Amino acid sequence: MRIHHFLILASILLFSSCVVSKKKFDDMLAQKVKVEGDLADRNNELDKANASLTSLGESLKKLKSDSAALEQSYRANQKKAELLNKEYDQLNGNYKNLLTNSGKLNRDMAQQRDQLLAIQENLDKTRKQNDSLSNSLQDREKKVKELELVLANKDKAVQNLKNKISNALLNFKENDLTVKVKNGKVYVSLAEQLLFGSGSINVDSKGVGALQQLAKALKDQKDIQMMIEGHTDNVPISKKITYLEDNWDLSVLRATSISKILIGAGISPKQITAAGKGEFSPLAANDNAQNKQKNRRTEIIVTPNLDELFKILEAN
Repeated sequence: MRIHHFLILASILLFSSCVVSKKKFDDMLAQKVKVEGDLADRNNELDKANASLTSLGESLKKLKSDSAALEQSYRANQKKAELLNKEYDQLNGNYKNLLTNSGKLNRDMAQQRDQLLAIQENLDKTRKQNDSLSNSLQDREKKVKELELVLANKDKAVQNLKNKISNALLNFKENDLTVKVKNGKVYVSLAEQLLFGSGSINVDSKGVGALQQLAKALKDQKDIQMMIEGHTDNVPISKKITYLEDNWDLSVLRATSISKILIGAGISPKQITAAGKGEFSPLAANDNAQNKQKNRRTEIIVTPNLDELFKILEAN
């Protein structure tokens, strides 16, 4: 706009050069030079401004480009930071869980250690008990073998005793006497008709002979005991005399009479015990003559010496 005004002014001055004075012309010329100088300065300033604007535009463009790259990098870093935060939270949670589980694991390990120690203690105790039981078992097995040997010897001795008694009494009838082994003892059962008359306590001659033969077979057998038991039926005695009022008295006196004959034939009194059972240990019911005859008997029970057996039993 200023340049346009200047041109108009110059045209006016040129047109009116003929009418203006030289002084005015010089003034106007000087003004013109000044204006042109100002115009040149303004143009230089404008060029500099345009250059600055161009540089500023390029800087702005570069700044925008850098800002976009920076924003992209920021977003990438933000996403990475989010992932890292997520991973951190996960790791932190795992760490806390591990701490919790570690505490529980330590408690479980302590509990298992205590249980293991208790089991070990019980195992040691059980092992000691087993060792003790093993030693005790070996001792018992040894004692059992000793007991079995003693029992076998006792059974053998009883059988030999029974054979010896049977051989000594072979000439007597089976109805008069029997020899049996029962409960580890030898039972010699002598019928009444072999030894006594009815209601009598005196042994007749046939019975004395049988008893003497028995004594002869056993008198050297110092390791036996003899129990003489008298037995009757349930028929009351017909004649009551001093010291003989019932069947019990009768059974006792008959056992005593037999004991004296055996002692007289060589058996030691220390080996004999006389006892009366009366009618209270019958072999059969006293309901007929045949059964009553069975019940009227004397039993000589011969028992081997069982001291060795008793010692083993007491040791157990």
